[in-house]
Amino acid sequence: MTENNLEFATVLQEELDRQAMESATTGWMEANSGQVQYNGGNEIKVPKLDMDGLGDYDRVAGFKAGGVSLKFETREMTQDRGRTFSLDSMDVNETNFLATSSNVMGEFQRTKVIPEIDAYRYSKLDAYASENERLTDGYTPTESGIIRQLTNDAYQIIKEVGTGGELIVSMAASAYQVLINNDKIQKGMEVGGFTANEINFEFQRLNGLLIKAVPDYRMMTEYYFYTGQLDDSTQAKGGFAPTETAQQINWIITARNLPIAVSKQDKIRIFTPDVNQQADAYKLDYRRYHDLWALPNQMNKLWVNRQPVAQSAGGNG
Repeated sequence: MTENNLEFATVLQEELDRQAMESATTGWMEANSGQVQYNGGNEIKVPKLDMDGLGDYDRVAGFKAGGVSLKFETREMTQDRGRTFSLDSMDVNETNFLATSSNVMGEFQRTKVIPEIDAYRYSKLDAYASENERLTDGYTPTESGIIRQLTNDAYQIIKEVGTGGELIVSMAASAYQVLINNDKIQKGMEVGGFTANEINFEFQRLNGLLIKAVPDYRMMTEYYFYTGQLDDSTQAKGGFAPTETAQQINWIITARNLPIAVSKQDKIRIFTPDVNQQADAYKLDYRRYHDLWALPNQMNKLWVNRQPVAQSAGGNG
């Protein structure tokens, strides 16, 4: 690979990392990665802090001794995903290789990678909610009842952690449509958001909640994440799809600092036709590993609302 291509690969990698954070509806969750230790690779270290509570102060003996323990648990990112692409040298000459490869990789990430990352993160938050009994199951949104239900769900968090932090609502597009169909709701909504990692994340603000509409297909409870194994007709296509038993998620409410998402674009590799031994083509290798965690002692900052089992989402993306 020439020095020129090495420089281009570095720039392209930076652009794809930024695109992933800006375009994913879960991109704001990556701002919480500072809560864990991450030094590259596919492992992170999650802090576990335990300490004693207050005791009475004695004017003679002074303070009661207390204990504090800080330990780190090593966890591995389970999502290690990749693809390789070939651009035939007859279709791509040196003058337009940079533009063409940027378009290919950018479109691949926008249409395939980002939806999958979103879907994985939402389904994992749902799994956390299910394991910790933090959910409303079997609710069908209606214009007359959706605000009351949304408020009741948010209260499940507020009554335990208070109102000191922002609550973010990731809402399926079908539920969001029901919400905004109410004229009174439309008048009460305004643009809100925050800046993190030098990116502006925009939401709709309603009654103190920050709401983000999400394509229905990305908000299911369970997915298949296909391996891409070429000798298996089911797996070969790669990508992801809801399982047969997946439920539609109406919304997920979390404190802003709860979901800890880490997403790493491994070094993009670009091989010219002269180097590529398999074909007279430019070869582009894409690899991304990622995962999401929530700290065990913070599950009271999470609430999920699902539709009845019989209902499911269609569409893609």
